[in-house]
Amino acid sequence: MSADHPTLPPVRLRADAELARDALAAPLLADAARLARWAGPDTRVDAGGELVDEQLPAAAGALGLPADEEGELRAGDAWRLAVDTGLVEVEDGEAADGDGEDVPGRAAPGENLALLTGGSPRDVLALWLDGFDTVFADAVAPVLDDLDRLLDEDGEIDVDALDWDPEAEAEFLEGVLGNLYLLTVSEGGAGEGSVPLPALAASMVVPDDMGEPTDDVLEQVSDAMMRLDEQFRLLEPIGLVEYQPLDEALMVEEGEEPAVSVDDEDVTRYGMVRLTPLGLYGVRARMLEAGVAAPAVGDLADKGADALLDGIAGYPEAAAREETVAWLAGRDALGAARELLHAARGSDPGSPLRRLHCQQTLSLVGPEAEPAVREVLDDAELGGLARVWLAERGAADVPAPPESMIFWLAIDTIAAQLDAEGDLEELQELIEGLTGRHGGFFEAAWRVEHPATAEVLEAMGRLHRDKGVAKEARKAAFKARSRAGS
Repeated sequence: MSADHPTLPPVRLRADAELARDALAAPLLADAARLARWAGPDTRVDAGGELVDEQLPAAAGALGLPADEEGELRAGDAWRLAVDTGLVEVEDGEAADGDGEDVPGRAAPGENLALLTGGSPRDVLALWLDGFDTVFADAVAPVLDDLDRLLDEDGEIDVDALDWDPEAEAEFLEGVLGNLYLLTVSEGGAGEGSVPLPALAASMVVPDDMGEPTDDVLEQVSDAMMRLDEQFRLLEPIGLVEYQPLDEALMVEEGEEPAVSVDDEDVTRYGMVRLTPLGLYGVRARMLEAGVAAPAVGDLADKGADALLDGIAGYPEAAAREETVAWLAGRDALGAARELLHAARGSDPGSPLRRLHCQQTLSLVGPEAEPAVREVLDDAELGGLARVWLAERGAADVPAPPESMIFWLAIDTIAAQLDAEGDLEELQELIEGLTGRHGGFFEAAWRVEHPATAEVLEAMGRLHRDKGVAKEARKAAFKARSRAGS
């Protein structure tokens, strides 16, 4: 009975133009663009394309920053982003000339710089995604806090001494961003709110089936928080997240007292993070590139009715309605109704939910759809929902349904509700209402020619709150299975 639903709820993305404006306003990209305009014939770079040390004060000044360590560090980060995104083109310097001296290269504004002012919103977003990739790579790079220990005899970094697994680091951060994305787009999740850093770290470390975390697991959560604090500080300037950092007063060495009183109840002191609208766009883009099904509201607007009804099968109610409204907009009501009814047919496991969504979508269509609905009155699969649609609009001359259609529609409706995994109490009320209105319901129901009959009757036996009626349902389910197997 269950159909394949998207693993992620649909996200509501802002318009490309709004997202592009957010991208241009991201501090790191804005700084990179300023440095790209500043670059000229006298701008010197080293063998790796980095600004030589002597250029960093001037680069910091071009950004309106003081020529101190922090200003030069920010200028260096912005320069690297400018190079990686094609905002700057560099002619790398050489490691050393014949006299053993480094030969600096040159830099100039790159072709992509024009895209920031003259390109389309999609051009800007594509460039921003390249920048996000660069910052993501920086975020998962090893932390070189004890450089002397890591240098080999030749003064080069000993990669083996780093204790760093690049694939594992990238996978962990991808997982964190995926969890943050899911919390943001899920109904009842974070939404526009922020997520505490401890909860996000625990979602990656604590096993789902673990009750009280062990001391070892709690230590892993603490380590993950420290790493995530560093990573979110790097990801914030590209506009991916809004981050309230971990309170430094909490980061004390073992055996030391914190500088101020630590209130464990104030979870915000442990860091709070939320994906920005641009961040939602960016994380979804990475998911799609990795082959993850990450739908967005509006994706189905230009698709056929079959794609619509299948696509919204796993959507929350509000998102499904928003998607169907977008699908109907600009379509001829009569043609849309015929297409929906045609797509709703079938006996596959997902067909009951398709018919339920067809009925809900048709409820948004005006009276112009009536000819299409009347065309299926004699259809065994669609005749019941057609009568419901006509009756709800007070249409005249609606033929009474045959008894077989009434019971088929009842089975189909419950099958759809089971697949939708909606409110349990509402489903119980539906089941009890059906059995209460129709005397001898189960004697007729087990004979219904519907592929989900036995499963529906078994579910009714589990869900009906009257023990006697539940027993009747289970007996009917047994008869239906025996009949199907004969």
